[in-house]
Amino acid sequence: MPKTAKAKKKVSKPKAKVASKPKKTTASPAKKVPIKISKTYVPKETEKYMCEKHKVFFRIKLNEWKKELIKANNEALYNGSMDDNNISADLVDQASSYIDKNVGMKAINRQIKLISEIDKALRRIMDDTYGYCLDTAEPIGLKRLMARPVAKYTIAAQEKHEKDEKVHADD
Repeated sequence: MPKTAKAKKKVSKPKAKVASKPKKTTASPAKKVPIKISKTYVPKETEKYMCEKHKVFFRIKLNEWKKELIKANNEALYNGSMDDNNISADLVDQASSYIDKNVGMKAINRQIKLISEIDKALRRIMDDTYGYCLDTAEPIGLKRLMARPVAKYTIAAQEKHEKDEKVHADD
């Protein structure tokens, strides 16, 4: 009997090795080859909605937009801090300067929120939910995404959200 038990152990070891090899070969085809698109590429309605080309296009568009916003914010913050040394004796000039800085800071805050929305959109591209409404799961549409790449809802769902916000704001 001990001979048969040893024989079973020897047989089981090669099976375990054979079983692990196909797992490795199935993992390598799962890796995606990065898709390259031309700089002039524009998504078309005739292509499959949210195919890899569309995702690459919107990822590039969102990343470029984000870089522009960060650059603009840095310039505004740098230029705004330089004006702190200019204190005028005239109260009207001081008030005007204060208002200008306040408006500038509000614009920077809006851009920071937009950068956050861009990051969320990039995450949706990664998890394959980009381009689909968060409420209805319907396609948002290429035209809407081209106009507003951070769109989360279809037009109908967006209108509903805006109406709900208005109703709650009135309360």
